[in-house]
Amino acid sequence: MRASQNGPHEKGGKHISGGEHISTYDNLKTTVNVLLEKALSHSRGNPDFMKIQFETIAQPIKRLKPLSIDTNVVGSVEEGQTAARNLLVKAGVPTESIEKAYKELVEYSELRGAILFDIGSGLRIDARKEKGVRVSRMDWLNPNFEKWADHYKMPRSQRVKEALVLATKVSAHPATVAELCWSDDPEYITGYVASKGLGYQRITQLKEYGDECGCRIFFVDGLSDLSSYIDYLEKRPIFVQWGEEC
Repeated sequence: MRASQNGPHEKGGKHISGGEHISTYDNLKTTVNVLLEKALSHSRGNPDFMKIQFETIAQPIKRLKPLSIDTNVVGSVEEGQTAARNLLVKAGVPTESIEKAYKELVEYSELRGAILFDIGSGLRIDARKEKGVRVSRMDWLNPNFEKWADHYKMPRSQRVKEALVLATKVSAHPATVAELCWSDDPEYITGYVASKGLGYQRITQLKEYGDECGCRIFFVDGLSDLSSYIDYLEKRPIFVQWGEEC
């Protein structure tokens, strides 16, 4: 699902909401209603354009264990951004690459997807401009997610679930070094840095309340086939699965 205001995204419409689920065919009506409700109740505003589509997944769905999770409590945006930069360095992203990537965000403040940033060349490599790359075909069955949330004393929040699913899929690719993200939701100021080694590192404030500018950057290295990497992000289906439950 994708929803916008003042027309579709392709014609300059303001992005309101996006989302997806993997569903059985019998449960399709319920799943579509969940996406519809998400779009119609978003804090960025009321959409006047919405597109909901579904397609059959023919590939086997790969199961991934969720990244480990930690929360970094900070008292300001400045403290949060410093924490984010330090975590990215710890994950293996050079400081110079971090600063260059942040400059890209100024140019693409209304980015709908992710920037792919190569830490070797110090350049954005996806060439998608404002569209970016959208990670797709991923989910986490609610009963299993709720068991995970209860075990780690985390809220049963769909926002947490969706973010952790995306971060887990992105980090699982061998070319991904780290991800930096904060939401375009003006009422949600928490963001994260994620990587295979660090896990999912929540940071309690990465922007000011009321700010509608979001960020999603995938720092990559050793990427020999860009189209294959984007195909993995957009097309390879995955389920996050915690524990031994089938």
